[in-house]
Amino acid sequence: MPQTPELTIDPDLKRFIEDDVLTGLEISADHFWSEFSRLLHDFAPRNRALLQVRQEIQDKIDIWHLENRDKPHDRDAYKAFLEEIGYMVPEGGAFSVETANVDPEIAAVPGPQLVVPSTNARFVLNAANARWGSFYDCLYGTDVMGGAAPLGGLDAGRAARVVARAAVFLDEIFPVEAGSHANAAQYRVTGGTLQVDGSDLKDRGCFVGYQGDADAPQSIVLRNNGLHVELVFDRAHPIGKTAPSGLADVRLESAISAIIDLEDSVACVDAEDKVLAYRNWLGLMQGDLQDTFEKGGKPMTRRLSADRSFTAPDGGTLTLKGRALLLVRNVGHLMTNPAIRDRDGNEAFEGLMDAMITVLIAMHDLNKTGGARNSVSGSVYVVKPKMHGPDEVAFANDVFSAVEQALGLPQYTVKLGIMDEERRTSVNLKECIRAARHRVCFINTGFLDRTGDEIHTSMEAGPFSRKDFIKRKGWITAYENQNVDIGLECGLSGRAQIGKGMWAVPDKMTAMLEQKIEHPRAGATCAWVPSPTAATLHASHYHKVDVLAVQADLAKGGRRAYVDALLDIPLAAYRKWTPAQIRREVENNAQGILGYVVRWIDQGVGCSKVPDINDIGLMEDRATCRISAQHIANWLHHGIVSSDEVMAIMRQMAEVVDRQNAGDPAYRPMAQGFDGIAFQAACDLVFQGRAQPSGYTEPVLHRRRLELKAQQH
Repeated sequence: MPQTPELTIDPDLKRFIEDDVLTGLEISADHFWSEFSRLLHDFAPRNRALLQVRQEIQDKIDIWHLENRDKPHDRDAYKAFLEEIGYMVPEGGAFSVETANVDPEIAAVPGPQLVVPSTNARFVLNAANARWGSFYDCLYGTDVMGGAAPLGGLDAGRAARVVARAAVFLDEIFPVEAGSHANAAQYRVTGGTLQVDGSDLKDRGCFVGYQGDADAPQSIVLRNNGLHVELVFDRAHPIGKTAPSGLADVRLESAISAIIDLEDSVACVDAEDKVLAYRNWLGLMQGDLQDTFEKGGKPMTRRLSADRSFTAPDGGTLTLKGRALLLVRNVGHLMTNPAIRDRDGNEAFEGLMDAMITVLIAMHDLNKTGGARNSVSGSVYVVKPKMHGPDEVAFANDVFSAVEQALGLPQYTVKLGIMDEERRTSVNLKECIRAARHRVCFINTGFLDRTGDEIHTSMEAGPFSRKDFIKRKGWITAYENQNVDIGLECGLSGRAQIGKGMWAVPDKMTAMLEQKIEHPRAGATCAWVPSPTAATLHASHYHKVDVLAVQADLAKGGRRAYVDALLDIPLAAYRKWTPAQIRREVENNAQGILGYVVRWIDQGVGCSKVPDINDIGLMEDRATCRISAQHIANWLHHGIVSSDEVMAIMRQMAEVVDRQNAGDPAYRPMAQGFDGIAFQAACDLVFQGRAQPSGYTEPVLHRRRLELKAQQH
């Protein structure tokens, strides 16, 4: 591997940085590697120390639970103990975040948010271009209209129901003084005002632009709660030719932002993988990313959508972004990567690699003087996961200050998203936000990782409830409420996003429309969705709920939840489970682990739609794997199920997963000997789960994936 002063760098990564990333930037290769070496050697010792603190705290918690396991849970004593060992820190006085130069999509426009694996260029482009989506197509093609869309040509009856449903939406959000969008025959712009069959909109200010002739527009743009809706007219279109007005489509501004993920949804274990992920991020920041693939037997090339221009009501120009605002999720503080080694031969902390390289790449966007830009405010948005408490957030803040200095950027150019998914962050959330008060652009909740950490932290306390019952415990409601309450208390409204978690069932859009409206009603300015289609459908919720008004009302009421409620461990109150109930719980967990891990190890797929035990496709990533592995590990540790029973179930579920993947030519069956690396990795997660740092899956998955790649080479 090539040497630079104090570093050993994989040649492919070195070539990518020097030939592709640094070209066009006023930074020399010598300067970059020298500054990266400084960053690595200055911050790696502090990184290691923080990880050591994690382990020392966990050891103390384990001992406390062992000493108190047979006693009734004393919340006050438990809380005092957590404060004594530094797990909980004193909450300071009131403050407001001071994040500046934040783009409107972060500060002022609530809406859906996509999370997409950075290693798949086609998915990345789909996510970036999901800023706009056809409401007609999303209704027609999902179960929202009742059952799956019919194969073949256009079903006229289903299409008519789609048009009628969209008209109900338009009448609700953009009502007309007299008449209805449902039977409108003419849309025209007169004197800067939109008229529908000669009648004004009840709220004239909703009309913000149009294309084409004012008397017969090609499209009309309306705005509500900061979100745009485009009415597209085309009398030659199969739908437009049947509509009196020629209305052919209703397009919703959908994915307002998207997270390009280098963490839970990817399988990046070495330089080859990291270069792939970084290269796609580079294409996004330069604006030239494209991907060619085959669809319907024909080659297609996908590129980033351009910004769009309309005539404003006053005759000026309205320009609307064609792409979602892009954030990048770096890895957490735990993992290292062999792509770069320090002067002592140690693997570089991957979080430090991501910090330096993703910000360097984003400079291509920052340096643009014209054309389509990601951030019009001159910011870089980095989401940082799996941080444990304020000290680790402060560490991330300091790392990005060092990166900015190394790259010649103004301090606080990098904005920081804090994922509230680890228990020590939840109970110290206000102080975590304070530690990055000049950078915070995002906080969110994540039930799966949060529960995985809950189980691991309290492993010695006793057996946990079954997973469905954990969701019903009081701590989860307190967790969700406190996240919003503290975010508002710290002044995030109008400066940063407050987010909620993923809808994990991409084929169940009727259920999503019924349930996910609760996220904006809860004061969340963004919530994760699994696809561009889901983003368009979920966007309709943000028209029905004025999230900023909800936040203002919530802020008046103060906190609804406090740390005490978060300390109620979701243990099984009654353990009168039948053998069948125990077996079913373990089967569900084991099948989910195996279905996910086999693709991760064998195919390098970090996120995909994985059939569950009932053959329902669920979006799976490492967070889902973590909770399932920790749950089995907990039941194993407390004797709810034996090692032999778990192994028998693992083998049985391997056969189930093999059957579910029988149509995948790249799939390698696990049940032929049960000796493949993927099956072994899944077993490691379960049988070694109690020993994994914070219950994370990454150490096992990375080790086993590297083992398989070594065999392939």
